Order: sequence, then structure tokens, then C-alpha cells
Amino acid sequence: MKRIDATIQADKASAVSDAIKDIVGGFTIVEGKGRGSGKRQEIRSGRGTGSFTAEYNKVATLTTIVDDSVVEKVTSAIVDAAYSGNGGDGIITASNVESALNIATKKTGSEAL
Repeated sequence: MKRIDATIQADKASAVSDAIKDIVGGFTIVEGKGRGSGKRQEIRSGRGTGSFTAEYNKVATLTTIVDDSVVEKVTSAIVDAAYSGNGGDGIITASNVESALNIATKKTGSEAL
């Protein structure tokens, strides 16, 4: 099993959700602020006479645990949905999961997914 974490632009969260909802059993999306290689937003202040660069970008982090056999399919779906061609589209990481337990069903391992 693998845990997939994808940090993407917040405005792409809905598209990514739609892209993976039929592939994975479930996922969590948390919205927040982040700072990476992407260009930060220019914000107008006051009555529009001044502006400043935002310190952080709005991001969403999606987390899911999947069977090893669908890792490539899930990451490809995320990339296709989140891609804009600009720096700061996001990053995807996959890490090993030693065990999983579904609290409601008490199933373990891949059956818990």
C-alpha cells in the first residue's frame, strides 16, 4: 500500500477530486497556505493605489492511501487535473504504508481501503 500526498493549487482541488473519486476508496483534502517555487499573487491594497506580493499561495493538500497496483493511475489522474503549465502546479509524493485498519469494519491491510 502507498500513501499519496499531493500539494496542489487550491483552485484545482475540485478538478482533482473529480478525477480520482472513482479510482480511490476515499481521500482527504485540506486547504491552507504554502510557499514553493510558484509565483505568488500580487494583491492590491487600500483603494487600489498600492500593491504587495502575498507571502503565501493558497494550496490544497490531498491525501489518500491506495493499493500499489493503482499508484500510477492515481498520480497520473492528479497530474492531468492539476496541470496548468506554470511553476507552482504542485508536488506529489508517495510513501510506503506498513499497515491500515478500518475502524468501522475492523478490516486490515488492503481490505481496509
